[in-house]
Amino acid sequence: MGQKVNPVGFRTGIVMGWKSRWYASKKEFSELLVEDQKIRNFIKNHPTKAAYREAGIDRIEVERTRDEVRLFVYVAKPGLLIGKKGSEIETLQDELQNLIGRRVNLKVEEVHRPEIQGQLIAEDIAKQLAKRASFRRTMKRSIETTMGAGAKGIKIQLSGRLGGAEMARCEKANAGALPLSTIQAKISYGFAEASTPQGNIGVQVWVNQGSYAGDNNDGADAQAGQAPKKPKRTYKR
Repeated sequence: MGQKVNPVGFRTGIVMGWKSRWYASKKEFSELLVEDQKIRNFIKNHPTKAAYREAGIDRIEVERTRDEVRLFVYVAKPGLLIGKKGSEIETLQDELQNLIGRRVNLKVEEVHRPEIQGQLIAEDIAKQLAKRASFRRTMKRSIETTMGAGAKGIKIQLSGRLGGAEMARCEKANAGALPLSTIQAKISYGFAEASTPQGNIGVQVWVNQGSYAGDNNDGADAQAGQAPKKPKRTYKR
């Protein structure tokens, strides 16, 4: 039996913040939860703007007040989402207001170092697999790029009919250190699906970005934690 846990859920509320920040009564909670998912799906899979998918959307955070819905979109290429003189972002804001029937305040934030963001890496691998690229070469190239960008470690797992095989299987590749059970470790997790003629292939990526406490505190100092060695006392019989 596998005993794996999602690294995002494992750290949320302790060292990571919530991606949806609002309070609602029991009657309204389910409706607002579905509304959040509807907003995220609409932005990431826009029916007419294919450029949004190329922008590299890492995550979308939702805040609700009594008057409006605040959206924080973290993007690798914000220019594709903002457009010339902010024309695209105003159009998207109006579309979201018509979708949910509430006032929307949309803010776009740039993602620094997208090469070490797990979700963006997973989506990039899924795009290459959909174009019938070799999965082993794709995994190797992604690991080299991520480690070269300054990541402490990375793990990639692919599941499905890899290479057009008749039987589905699971392939893994990793490099560096990946302390998944250490809460202070800054683990970026991403999941994506690649649609191929043989079926869908699941892509999971874990990236170790360092520590929340800082690079100097990655793990306890072993020598400082040890008790000082003293010469053994001799006892006379």
